[in-house]
Amino acid sequence: MKNERSYFDGKLSQLVGYQILGFLITALTLGLCYPIAITMICSWEAKHTVIDGKRLKFTGTSADLFVQYIKWWLLTAVTLGIYSFWLVIKIRQWKTSHLTFE
Repeated sequence: MKNERSYFDGKLSQLVGYQILGFLITALTLGLCYPIAITMICSWEAKHTVIDGKRLKFTGTSADLFVQYIKWWLLTAVTLGIYSFWLVIKIRQWKTSHLTFE
């Protein structure tokens, strides 16, 4: 089996633009629209990633993540912040579960 080439073809200027936009969306809504920022950046990253000759596609939606986001923050509040240690992993698991090949 021949290994195809893997690469990332995104540009720094695009990433910076998406990160600034994501920051503004999050800051102006006091964190409420953070799921929109995450899905926007994940979609961009996947669109520019090729693994073994196959381009990635991100299928997650901000609405789906918003439901998880509320659940995770409620768990954080109920556990007096302890659950926050798992938030980074939970977000990474959610992002990975919504990656496929085109």
